[in-house]
Amino acid sequence: MAAVLVRRVTGLLRPLSHSVYTRTPKISPLSSFLQTHRLNSSAAPAIETPLWTTVCQTPQCGILQRVSALLPSVSQQPRRSLTYYSVKKGKRKSVKSVTQRFMRLHCGLWIRRKSGYKKKLWKKSNPRKNRLREHVICNKTQSKLFNKMTTSFWRRRNWYLNDPYLKYQDRVNLKF
Repeated sequence: MAAVLVRRVTGLLRPLSHSVYTRTPKISPLSSFLQTHRLNSSAAPAIETPLWTTVCQTPQCGILQRVSALLPSVSQQPRRSLTYYSVKKGKRKSVKSVTQRFMRLHCGLWIRRKSGYKKKLWKKSNPRKNRLREHVICNKTQSKLFNKMTTSFWRRRNWYLNDPYLKYQDRVNLKF
């Protein structure tokens, strides 16, 4: 295990050591790009090499590209901001998991059940089951994201008979 780790680390650092010890090419005018580049012009037999051979001495990919291949979380952050679109008319569609797991109140807040409220109830105590039945209010960034992921049908006000959430629908009753 340690030998494999050492091999990978030396493979990552190899381009750095190569670029430190080699001489970086000098920037030359445009006319030198059109001609070939001369090395040792004072020597009797002039060696002509194209310019691309001197430029290609620097490593092609840097340390960030080599490390990001091993750690994808460095270069890419997961996000869920794109909504679905219908194939026929191109209208936005709601994400089903949002409409099934969360509920939007009239004031714009989204609520959800605590996680694990249905799982392994046989081993949980009664006070813990009661705590799991409570609802949690989502924060501002989550509420904005859920508003993007749902259509206006789910964001509109709905009035139900004997609504148990009626006292929570307006924000005046909530103390922050």
